[in-house]
Amino acid sequence: MPYLWAFKWRVLLAMTCLILAKVASVTVPLYLKDIVDQLSVPATLLAIPVMALVGYGLARLLSSVLGELRDAIFARVIQGAVRTVARNVFDHLFRLSLRFHLERQTGGMSRDIERGTRGIGFLLNFTVFNILPTLVEIALVAGILLHRYDWSFTVVTLATIAAYVIFTLTITEWRTVFRRSMNELDSKANAKAIDALINYETVKYFNNEHYESTRYDRNLAAWEQSAIKNQVSLSFLNAGQGVIIAVGVTLIMVLAARGVVRHAMTVGDVVLVATYLTQLWAPLHFLGFVYREIKHSLADMERMFTLLEASTEVADVPQAKALATRAATIRFEDVNFGYDTNRQILHGISFEIPAGTTLAVVGASGAGKSTLSRLLFRFYDVNSGHIRINGTDIRELTQDSLRAHIGIVPQDTVLFNDTIYYNIAYGRPEANREEIIEAAKSAHIHDFVMSLPDGYDTMVGERGLKLSGGEKQRVAIARTILKNPPVLIFDEATSALDSRTEKAIQHELADISANRTTLIIAHRLSTIVDAQQIVVMDGGRVLEQGTHRQLVEQGGRYAEMWALQQEVSDENAEAVSA
Repeated sequence: MPYLWAFKWRVLLAMTCLILAKVASVTVPLYLKDIVDQLSVPATLLAIPVMALVGYGLARLLSSVLGELRDAIFARVIQGAVRTVARNVFDHLFRLSLRFHLERQTGGMSRDIERGTRGIGFLLNFTVFNILPTLVEIALVAGILLHRYDWSFTVVTLATIAAYVIFTLTITEWRTVFRRSMNELDSKANAKAIDALINYETVKYFNNEHYESTRYDRNLAAWEQSAIKNQVSLSFLNAGQGVIIAVGVTLIMVLAARGVVRHAMTVGDVVLVATYLTQLWAPLHFLGFVYREIKHSLADMERMFTLLEASTEVADVPQAKALATRAATIRFEDVNFGYDTNRQILHGISFEIPAGTTLAVVGASGAGKSTLSRLLFRFYDVNSGHIRINGTDIRELTQDSLRAHIGIVPQDTVLFNDTIYYNIAYGRPEANREEIIEAAKSAHIHDFVMSLPDGYDTMVGERGLKLSGGEKQRVAIARTILKNPPVLIFDEATSALDSRTEKAIQHELADISANRTTLIIAHRLSTIVDAQQIVVMDGGRVLEQGTHRQLVEQGGRYAEMWALQQEVSDENAEAVSA
């Protein structure tokens, strides 16, 4: 209702047209009865029933025109409601936490949204254009029959309608379980298909095309069984509805024929009753189909609205403040965090990055380094402790303003299936072409882009698969340079680059991180020797902290890592020399 009531004047106007159209529709048989009765006289008394014919034509015209006018007025209501719901679902999905998106299946969820939005359009269309008009017509016809004829006509009509509705409701409720099963199996099959296609290269690497096809077909087979049950139950429903209508029509025609034989009714009355039956049973029979489809639409919408009910794990507090600064001091204070209750990732992490300085975090895989960036972006909230920017806990800041102040070059860069220009411009969509090209030059990717046949209009493919790892990472660097935030995070930002390009990029990264608060997450220690502070992590704890020189002189974990990497570097140099 809230989505409909946003267009309340259109809804009210459409309802007015609907009622007037049905009033005109039920007067058509009345004029037809007068025409038949006036023509059912001896030939010597025959005359053209002008008024009855004019009334008949005018009633049919109004019924048609008002019906079309109702459809035209209500079209914006339907499409507006569908658009609003779809937009709300889309917005809500981006408000949900990273945890939700790591657990979702993209293919199944997209199918749920597609069916749900389609179901809303169907629901509104048929509720307003079929169910309501049919109910209005039933009420008007029943009233006319009761007023003009014996009460038995009304009783038989209403009894038939009641039997029809009860039978339809009962069987449709029974059938709904088959539809829900079909939807669930359809979403599962689609999710597996999308997952396999996204991981196309992995499937090929392991020769698992047949395995994926078999897995997909197994879900389709289960869907096929539900679809068969759905169709068989539909046939049973249609047959039962046909029997009820046939019995009702026959009884009313018997009553009408008996009335003529007894001279209580004219031939025009029989025509009137027969016309009402035709007008009534046709939409009523269609009403059965509509109700079934509405139930299906509700089942389709159910899964989509479940997405809207998913709670936002990370939300702004009511009086959240907007962050506005170009000099951000970041402090982690005794931060504890785990992605689930039985596995803690960070244990009492504390360190500070003064405004305009660079801090590097190093450690073995699984030490919790990348978790720091996720917490700083507030994809998750800490279990205990605080992360503060300029003394304010980030939970007291709006998420939009917080993330606007942070730029990141991730280790695993994922690009949109669009042009190189679009992917760089994504850092600041309102930037002009000169700024975007300048950012590309700073990331040392401009010359490569210009060597391509389509230049900046080159499509990068799904998730950027048409570009190499190094090319994708340079696009990500250009995107972050364009964003121009006061806080930078480099999460293995040069891991996919060759040594020559890495040195050039490291120089550029040093330039853009100057006078910015920078967090570098690194494995290769040679890339962070110039950082003002280095934090060594292991098992989610801070083991050591200091400058490169201090940590080497301490002879601890960092010194061991440095010696090991220097040894490997020397071996590589000897191999190259040989």
